[in-house]
Amino acid sequence: MSKTEKTLTPRLVKKLWVAFILIIVLMGASYIFITGYFANKYNQATAQRVNANIADHLIEEKFQNASPFLADGSVNKALFGDVMHDMMAVNRSIEVYLLDKTGEILYSVVLDHSENAPEKTVSLAPIQSFIANKGQEYVLGDDPRNPGKQKIFSAAAFNVDGREGFIYIILAGKEFQLISENLLGQYFMKLGIGATVLTMIFAAVIGMLSIWFLTKNLRLITRTIRKFQEGDLNARIENAEKSDIEVFAHSFNDMADTIVGNIDKMKSVDQLRRELIANVSHDLRTPLAILKGYVETLQIKRDSLSEQEKQEYLQITHTNIDKLSKVIDQLFEYSKLEAEQVTPEKEPFSITELSHDLIAKFKVIADKKKIALVLDKPEKNSMVFADLSLVERALQNLIENAVKYTEPEGKVTLSIQPTGKNIEISIADTGAGIPLSEQPFIFDRYKQVDPSTQKQGSGLGLAIVKKIMDLHETTITVLSSPREGSSFIFRLPAYPV
Repeated sequence: MSKTEKTLTPRLVKKLWVAFILIIVLMGASYIFITGYFANKYNQATAQRVNANIADHLIEEKFQNASPFLADGSVNKALFGDVMHDMMAVNRSIEVYLLDKTGEILYSVVLDHSENAPEKTVSLAPIQSFIANKGQEYVLGDDPRNPGKQKIFSAAAFNVDGREGFIYIILAGKEFQLISENLLGQYFMKLGIGATVLTMIFAAVIGMLSIWFLTKNLRLITRTIRKFQEGDLNARIENAEKSDIEVFAHSFNDMADTIVGNIDKMKSVDQLRRELIANVSHDLRTPLAILKGYVETLQIKRDSLSEQEKQEYLQITHTNIDKLSKVIDQLFEYSKLEAEQVTPEKEPFSITELSHDLIAKFKVIADKKKIALVLDKPEKNSMVFADLSLVERALQNLIENAVKYTEPEGKVTLSIQPTGKNIEISIADTGAGIPLSEQPFIFDRYKQVDPSTQKQGSGLGLAIVKKIMDLHETTITVLSSPREGSSFIFRLPAYPV
């Protein structure tokens, strides 16, 4: 695998191996501890089960011909000396104790029974449990020589000459414990080394397979990211929902879609910028050429031109300066809207009063063209919640557009109609109308229905209106048919009075 194809860094591999080694060590230690614990319990339970009847046998064999007590009531120490001798001849780890019925130790060869020696007792609960289940269950009893510790034992009750008590035999004395611990330590050391080596070999194989398997999706994602990085913008992680790291896979796909979308948007913006520059250059070139021509004419022929001709030239110059200024203003206005540098400052205002003001403003222009400009049955107090200046600009562009494309003796109607929680505003004209095929594009920049028309314009008016509607989170629609006029309709949220 070449360097460029590596999907896992050495640091990640090292961390994975350290994690596996720690797991192996913990598993090995846990295995040894658990195995040792239960092996010890198993050995003790086996020893207790095998020697469960030893106390009964002792009573049957020794107490038939001799009493554990002398005539004066004291313990027959000679008998217990012989018992201990016989027992130790078979098993040196055995310790025999004579108990009374309360659990007090009456005698044992392994204990100090001098006058100053403290009395010792053994708990009867384990002994009674052992006798009740006949030694078939694992039970630990008190170790008289090691207070607080417990050992395996055998026990049996006796009743001799009216004296009751128990024979209590510790099956694993100190010597047994020392030998057992020594052997157990050696066993655990061998077991630990062997188990650890085998576990490490097995875990190494499993670890390599696990790392390969667990990082399969990571390698796939890494390869896909590299393809995307190298220019394959269509590279995506397939079946992301089935990936072991689904969130990461979906995040990459979403990020890639966003990046591609931004790239497409940038290309589109760049293309539109080129178109904008070309269109602006055309719109600016025409009035500038006219201005230049008339200014040069005035300079060259100023002595031969009459005052009326001079005034005519100056008026044409003034008109083209206004047109140039309007194109530049619209260009800046649209650029700010396109760059989302305009934030609507919404407030309640009367759309009726604003409509009256706009009708009055365009009345003179409409009268010159013999166009009827009317406000159709407006509500007296129709209040909307929107940005006043932006709505005014949108209505101004729509009315200006309607007046421009309406023939003399025509009519332009501005109507206001409440519709539930909204106010519907409509600007209708009786102009030539818009072909159905052209209607989806009329809000595009520099889109004119009939480029050959003598009604020249910058082509930004309706595009600005569309941007303003977008800022108000509403839509504008057009209803039009050839030779039947057009209607532009949009809605604004009503403000309760």
